Order: sequence, then structure tokens, then C-alpha cells
Amino acid sequence: MIAKPGLDGHDRGAKIIARALRDAGMEVIYTGLHQTPEQIVETAIQEDADAVGISILSGAHMTLVPRILDGLRENEADDVLVVVGGTIPADDAEELKKQGVGEVFTPGTPTTEIVEFLRQRVPV
Repeated sequence: MIAKPGLDGHDRGAKIIARALRDAGMEVIYTGLHQTPEQIVETAIQEDADAVGISILSGAHMTLVPRILDGLRENEADDVLVVVGGTIPADDAEELKKQGVGEVFTPGTPTTEIVEFLRQRVPV
């Protein structure tokens, strides 16, 4: 599942990743723009998602991503792999990983690297 939380209205990167994952044979659900953390958690649970990719460029990653992680834990869905993509400073990326994010992908990461990471971490 690919999600765009908050007020960030730039979704080109999310769509590129969704297409790359689809082309690699993965089922992808794109939730669209302006999703709340609660909506993202609810969709992940309803769709029985194995992984959630959060695309965020707004700078609100340290507020929104922890809310998503907390929501998954509260709903006993903490086995869902959460990855984040966007303009995330290195210090913030490390903190997000400490909180439970599986990986942080910054602009310029080859889509093949993201596909390979998910293939290694998500059951087929």
C-alpha cells in the first residue's frame, strides 16, 4: 500500500513507486492524497496490507509517521512493514527507524533498490 499523509500535494514520486512495484508483480493500493494517519491505518488493516509505503515531502514526517506506527500497534497490526520515502534528513531517518520504520528511501533511490528491499522483507 502506498499512502500520502497530511497536506502534501505532490504525488509524482508515490505514483512512480507504485508503478515500479506493480511492474515487479506486486499488488499495490494507492490511497491518494491528503490521508490522515488514522485513514492510512484503517486502510492497511482493511486491505490486509503486508507493507505500507509512506510518501512524504511536507516536513511533517516526525509527526505523521509515528502516529501511523502507533495506530498499527494499537490495532495489533505491528507486523505490517512501514517504509518511508521523501525528503527526510538523516537524523530523522535514524529516529524513525528506532521507532519502527523498516527503511527510509530518499529522493534518487533507484526503484530497483526499493523493489528488492520489499522482496526480501515481505512474505510472498
